[in-house]
Amino acid sequence: MRVYGSAAETAPVDATDDPQTIRVGIAEFRTAATGERLRSSGFGSCVGVALSDRAAGVAGLAHVMLPEASDPDRPGKYANTAVPALVEALRQQGATDLRAKLAGGSDMFEFSSADGSIGERNVEAAEAALERAGVPVVGRDVGGDHGRSLTLEVDSGALLVASAASGDLLL
Repeated sequence: MRVYGSAAETAPVDATDDPQTIRVGIAEFRTAATGERLRSSGFGSCVGVALSDRAAGVAGLAHVMLPEASDPDRPGKYANTAVPALVEALRQQGATDLRAKLAGGSDMFEFSSADGSIGERNVEAAEAALERAGVPVVGRDVGGDHGRSLTLEVDSGALLVASAASGDLLL
């Protein structure tokens, strides 16, 4: 597995989980292989972009904070840079048939602009970047006003979306 979007060279495992669980921090993306899972929490207005290719045995998860890049040194932070970088990283690991699932993008704050809430704009930017990359979105749990935690199982491509407000959902 590799970590992208931070200074770390390898992804730490979650000490509360088994060694096959890889944590994805805010504004990062990571990849994993067969037998591993990716986990991230704290998705309010942030959007999780989960990509998998079951036949190739690879998957990736991005924890995107904002729709468009203003800091090219942090590609995992923005939808328009995280998605193409994650797609490329997975293709370099043998992926040829990627599928996407999205979760998050809640309207967590009273603030909104004429362009919509940050959560809405994050989802729209992620969907647009996936379309440009030719990756279909096959599942989504977006919007609302609640936070989420995500766990992506590489072997099955299943994305578990956990929320205290709405329970668990398997995409």
